[in-house]
Amino acid sequence: MPTDLIHSLFSNVWSIFLIVLFFGGSIFVHELGHFLAARARGVHVEVFSIGFGPAIFSWKGADGTRYQVAWLPLGGFVLLPQLADLGPIEGESSVAAADLPPVSYATKLLVFVAGASFNILFAFALACVVWVVGQPENNETLSTEIGYVSRTIDLPDGTKVVSPAAQGGLRVGDLVRSIDGNPISDWEDLHNTLIMGSGRDANGNPSAVFVVEREGRTLALTIHPMLSGDERWRQVGIQPGYDLNVHKVEAKSAVAMAGLLPGDRIVSVNGAPIRNAAGLGEELSLKPSSPAHLGVLRGARALDLVVPPRGAALAVGDIEFLAGYHMTYPSPFAQIDQPFMLTLRTVWELINPRSDIGLSKVSGPVGIVHIFHAATEAGLRAVLRFTILINVNLAVLNLLPVPVLDGGQIVFATIARLRGRSLPVNIIVAVQSAFMVLILSMVLYISIFDVQRWRKETAESRPQAPAAAAPAKP
Repeated sequence: MPTDLIHSLFSNVWSIFLIVLFFGGSIFVHELGHFLAARARGVHVEVFSIGFGPAIFSWKGADGTRYQVAWLPLGGFVLLPQLADLGPIEGESSVAAADLPPVSYATKLLVFVAGASFNILFAFALACVVWVVGQPENNETLSTEIGYVSRTIDLPDGTKVVSPAAQGGLRVGDLVRSIDGNPISDWEDLHNTLIMGSGRDANGNPSAVFVVEREGRTLALTIHPMLSGDERWRQVGIQPGYDLNVHKVEAKSAVAMAGLLPGDRIVSVNGAPIRNAAGLGEELSLKPSSPAHLGVLRGARALDLVVPPRGAALAVGDIEFLAGYHMTYPSPFAQIDQPFMLTLRTVWELINPRSDIGLSKVSGPVGIVHIFHAATEAGLRAVLRFTILINVNLAVLNLLPVPVLDGGQIVFATIARLRGRSLPVNIIVAVQSAFMVLILSMVLYISIFDVQRWRKETAESRPQAPAAAAPAKP
């Protein structure tokens, strides 16, 4: 059996194992929280299920609870007939709720909140592991320095227009301090803040206020992002800045003939500052038939290297740069806080009519599995970081005041408490069933886009067959 096939099989098996362990484990931890809280408060537990729908396999424990793994891995449930009547969704209880002693409002709150609490505890435990072992960070994305301002940007229809960054006056070397009043800590934060922005001008077009530091001065620039790319995210046409430290130079290339050596640092092209490989490639491709001047630092010496005419080839393809990774050790609290705030903001932007974020741009179960698969290829640390994000997501989303979710159950319990008596069972069942259909429809809708993204990425990563040679002309 070929070595690459063995590696592929092992990699896929390992990915499936980690997905089951961490994604399935996150759901299990959530339901375990409900289960343990219910047992501690003396609540009757009928079923403990991972997933919805018919059981793949099940068994009845000595404690009288039926444990099962079901076919729809969209979550799970603990059937608690004393707390909520979800028979049409979770299955009918063998014991009538009227035959069981009533439970207090405090007990209901504790049991419903326990699932989210256990997700946060699980995320915190994983964050402690990351805190100890560290995580690799790319130097390119740690700062908020602009290293490249694209001259143009591609619209979804393929049209090229002047980029909002170039039009709005952003420059290479600018340090972005805030966007629309939100402080920016690193490039990932900048990216998330930009795409989830909801600012608009008087005509209803996307708008964002960048506060940048330039040569010791603080400037506020109004930029008009455009919806670009397949996902139609808000984009302005900038990339992060970083040192262009040369690792390898292709022999006999134009830059090699110019005298560029490993260890050099490229700082400019034709006098224009360069802080990003994309900017270098663009500058070298502007006038390939003319010589180009590379500003280079070699140790403490500043050199001017003349790159000869390059034809149609991009000289940047002949240069490899140092990756620039180093280990960081973020505190568990910081690792919880970032995804928590990101989740809250995402939920808000989904319902904000001024936002460009819609359901088609978020990930459901299919997308989560896809990202988990990519994380397994990046290493166990990446899996841990994504699992932390998933658990914080589960905690926040389950506490939203939506029927079927834990937050919805808290709302029903609170209404009953204020009324002094429970809501009619038929009303609760009707509302729960309607929202269950709505949520499943939403998951199906999101999954369609998840599958499309997965297929597109698979197609782009698949090696292309060489084009057939054209027949020679007479």
